[in-house]
Amino acid sequence: MSQSRFNSVFIVQRLSLLRTLQRMVGNPSTAEDLLQETYLRVSRALSERPIDHLEPFVFQTARNLALDHLRSRRVQARTLVDDVPDEVLHSVAAPASSSEDAAHAERLLKQLSVSLGQLSDRQQRIFILSRVHGASYLEIAEQLKVSASTVQKELKLIMAICMGVADRLR
Repeated sequence: MSQSRFNSVFIVQRLSLLRTLQRMVGNPSTAEDLLQETYLRVSRALSERPIDHLEPFVFQTARNLALDHLRSRRVQARTLVDDVPDEVLHSVAAPASSSEDAAHAERLLKQLSVSLGQLSDRQQRIFILSRVHGASYLEIAEQLKVSASTVQKELKLIMAICMGVADRLR
C-alpha cells in the first residue's frame, strides 16, 4: 500500500475520523492533535510494512490513540489528587461567595430535595447509585434487576426534573 493511497484515504476519511475523535475525547483541539498523530503513526507503519486493510487500520489507530489519551488523563487526574495530602486539600479556601449566591444555592438545594423526594424509590436509588456512587448504567441495571435502557430513561427523566428546578430558580 503506497503513501499516496493512504493520503487519499486519509483525506476522504478525515472528517469522519475527526468527529469520532471529538466524540471520544470531548475536545476539538485534542481531537485535531490525535488526528495528526494518527496520520504520522499510520505513515510510519506503512513505511515499515504493507497494510492490507488500510481504512480499518486508520480508524483503529485513531481509536487507540484516543483511548491512550483518555487513560493518561484519568491517571494524571488521579495522581494529582493522590499526591496531595488530605489536610492540604481540605485547607484550600473556597472562593468567597456573596450572601445572594448562598441564598440562591440554599433555595436550589431545598427545591431539589423536594423534587427528588417525590421520585419513586427505584428512581431515587438510580439517582444515588449514578450521581453519588458513580455506578454505570449496566451496574445499576444489574443491581436493580432492570434493563440498562430503563436505567438510562429513568436517569434522563430525573436529570430533566433537576434541570427544571434549576431553570425555575434562575
